[in-house]
Amino acid sequence: MATVQMVARRRLAHPLAWWLALLLAMIAAGLVGGVYTLLHGLQVTGLNDRVPWGLWITHDLSAIALGAGAFTFSAAVYLFRIKRLEPLTRAAVLVGFLGYTSAMLALFLDIGRPDRFWHPLVYWNVHSVLWEITLCVILYSTVLVLEVLPMVFDSRFFDHRPRLREFGHRLHRLTPILAVVGMGLSLLHQSSLGATYGVLSGRAIWFKPSLPIMFILSAVMGGVGLTLLATILTGKLRRQQLVPRDVQLQVARFVGYAALAYLYIKLWDWAATSYYSHAPGTADALTRLQATTPYTLTFWWWEIVLGLLIPAGVLLYRPLRHNDRAVLMALGLLIFGVIVNRWNTTLSGLIAPPDWSPGVLGGVVLASYTPTWVEIAVSVGILGYALLAFTLAVKYLRIYGPSHPEHA
Repeated sequence: MATVQMVARRRLAHPLAWWLALLLAMIAAGLVGGVYTLLHGLQVTGLNDRVPWGLWITHDLSAIALGAGAFTFSAAVYLFRIKRLEPLTRAAVLVGFLGYTSAMLALFLDIGRPDRFWHPLVYWNVHSVLWEITLCVILYSTVLVLEVLPMVFDSRFFDHRPRLREFGHRLHRLTPILAVVGMGLSLLHQSSLGATYGVLSGRAIWFKPSLPIMFILSAVMGGVGLTLLATILTGKLRRQQLVPRDVQLQVARFVGYAALAYLYIKLWDWAATSYYSHAPGTADALTRLQATTPYTLTFWWWEIVLGLLIPAGVLLYRPLRHNDRAVLMALGLLIFGVIVNRWNTTLSGLIAPPDWSPGVLGGVVLASYTPTWVEIAVSVGILGYALLAFTLAVKYLRIYGPSHPEHA
């Protein structure tokens, strides 16, 4: 028996070494791009005065959305007492922590003057949605750190440091309080991210009251979906059922219903702004986008069909929900749809600028933006950081509870 286990470990060690080497290479590419940006400024990116937000903001918004599983599971377990979801809570907190730290890394370079990151803490602008988001993200990231520390101190690296382990246990006792605080902060800034666009009456394609609600729903859907995806994949690599099978099926079904709820509101939003109504500003922006960009393709086929309809169908159809490969495909498409949504939302209002926009000459049909190698390298590096941290955490920390052997 011991010999069989040793052979299995050797087989796993080789792919793991290649995987770690790939992630380190991704991080190295990100470091090169980050240092180059800090030395030369944002002029090395594809950003400009007309399109000040691009790939990095999309990365930021996507990472925050996909980290929303942390507050969702914490609220479900510690507020609504749904104890059967507890095996996924630590994984959700880890994914949330990595999502928010990834977002901060993207913002660190995107703001152009990272040395002034502390300004919102000192110079309060209570009339700015972005200021409220900044404070909520900082505070919620602190909550996530407090929730992650008990997992770190509970690892074998602290077997001979009883004081730190006891400190971790005391922090863990505060989890119900942290869940309440975290839920409030997360709901505030998830909705405010949508309001950042939705309150701008000067850009008609953004101006809509439904964006805060859609940002919350898509974040809950994507965050829970990513946590489940990471859990199933980790279980497959370990050849274990990391959470009870019935819990996995229930969470998959919840994600399917969340996708339908989000789809319902999104289609009504489209109908109200683009089908039943033809407001000049929105109609003009959409016409320019459809004529000169693949916006129609990315909205209907990538967001709606691939990112919502197919995943919802798979996750709500019982035979497919019991097929792990189908569930993994559906969750991957769902996450892809969330990322495309953040890209479309950000770029649609910037690529088609209003004619009166400061610094934009009249008659401008479309502003241009293409991410440079620097932006791509930094995003690849941040992704590598998140994957490496998750890989090492799953290997060395107690992220999942007692395993349940899979049935043949």
